[in-house]
Amino acid sequence: MSLFQGEHIRLRPLEPQDLTFLEEVENNPEFWEISHTVAPFARYTLERYLEHSTKDIYEVRQQRFVIALQDKLLGFVDLFDFDPFHKRAGVGIVIADPEDRGKGYAKEALNLLMEYAFVQLDLHQLFANILEENQKSIALFENLGFNAVGLKKDWVFYQGSFKNELLFQKLKKS
Repeated sequence: MSLFQGEHIRLRPLEPQDLTFLEEVENNPEFWEISHTVAPFARYTLERYLEHSTKDIYEVRQQRFVIALQDKLLGFVDLFDFDPFHKRAGVGIVIADPEDRGKGYAKEALNLLMEYAFVQLDLHQLFANILEENQKSIALFENLGFNAVGLKKDWVFYQGSFKNELLFQKLKKS
């Protein structure tokens, strides 16, 4: 198994032909609550994002990978708020189609991403912000060794109500 190739899925960088899929995911209101999006992205904006996605993580402080099952695009997994000085980054993941969820793809993608983050980037820790009500994501991250380390009360305001967000951390094994 190579760094970006798992048993079933692979992670790969964004490519220009991903524009339609990126637009579908980013502009799907189902994901706006977790991505803190308040309005659709213009296609032009997403085209510019794709153009800059090839820049080095040390320059732009983030990196997004496509989660692919052979030729089928399943979703994205991201490193964000990359801080090489403090050796940490945030993690985000989305599997776009509900039919593809619960099949282990997210777990496999996160395992590949953690290997990259801890080995290649030499990070000391990863963190994830998960809404308290998102039990499936909580179970996924706990299963991968992330620990809940904090509760941010009334952190996310969405559709007229406040929701709590949990902060999860995973430290690199010594």
